[in-house]
Amino acid sequence: MSPSESSITNSGIISDNMVLERDQDIPSSHIPVVDLSNPDQELVARVVVKASEEWGVFQVVNHGIPTKVIQRLQNVGRQFFELSEAEKNVVAKPDDSREGYARRYELDLERKTGTVDQLFHNIWPPSSVNYKYWPKNPLDYREANEEYTKHVKMLSEKIMEWLSEGLGLWSEAIKEVISGEYMMIVNYYPPCPHSDLIEGLDPHTDVSGLTLILPNEIPGLQVFKDDNWFDLEIIPSAVIVIIGDQIQRLSNGRYKSVLHKTTVDKERTRMSWPVLVRPTNDTVVGPFPEIIGHDNPPKFKHIAYKDYIYRKVRHLSFADLDS
Repeated sequence: MSPSESSITNSGIISDNMVLERDQDIPSSHIPVVDLSNPDQELVARVVVKASEEWGVFQVVNHGIPTKVIQRLQNVGRQFFELSEAEKNVVAKPDDSREGYARRYELDLERKTGTVDQLFHNIWPPSSVNYKYWPKNPLDYREANEEYTKHVKMLSEKIMEWLSEGLGLWSEAIKEVISGEYMMIVNYYPPCPHSDLIEGLDPHTDVSGLTLILPNEIPGLQVFKDDNWFDLEIIPSAVIVIIGDQIQRLSNGRYKSVLHKTTVDKERTRMSWPVLVRPTNDTVVGPFPEIIGHDNPPKFKHIAYKDYIYRKVRHLSFADLDS
């Protein structure tokens, strides 16, 4: 029986077929997997908070997104990337836009990078959506993405609610700051004959607030903890949740923005569908004042999201901003 099918009692969390009892710690070598259907929702919330504090990443199963919705999203994404380059370039990413189709990396043995193609487009709110960057082929691409958006938005809001309450704040505290826009990214990693020498995406933390990822059946995501890289196991229909930089800043470092990277496969195509939950450009992000005090002085200063991106993309120092 797979972890996603196993019966979880009095735990809310599974990892490598292991059940954790209520008062046990998460083993340092196991990336947490949380069963959201557990009737003890207080325990589920506690495990989500603990995973965000200790790992900055976890997987959720029984999350309420129908399997057919997930499969349809993945089918249309795969069909798009199977098109010719000319057909994909109908939605090519302009130099001055964050949206559209583009090749992120070319195969380069010297730089140890593999080919990575990506498609970006906003999915929420409606005012941020520009359908010219949404593929018209396959024909049901838009419908599949809009249906998935409804479900992943609800899931993200529940997770943000638990994280807010974990800080002792009102349930929508984090949502009010970081849920200004939702962006869909489709990552496409074709087979690479030099998979033992190169990687997909370089080690990085996510500049956004929260990332929810659907992978296909090919493993390849690794996360860094305690000076080690850990492989994230593939669980059918599970959603991977990654804490980003903005939630780390809001929580004054209590929730960890996890360093992660991707690998490529020698014979098989790896794909993933991250949804980035992020503030609007002018939103100022810094530690919640309600959690700052003598025993918890601020570790970060407040900065507009667009300015944070500017500094991070250009590898500028944050020394003048952060304590």
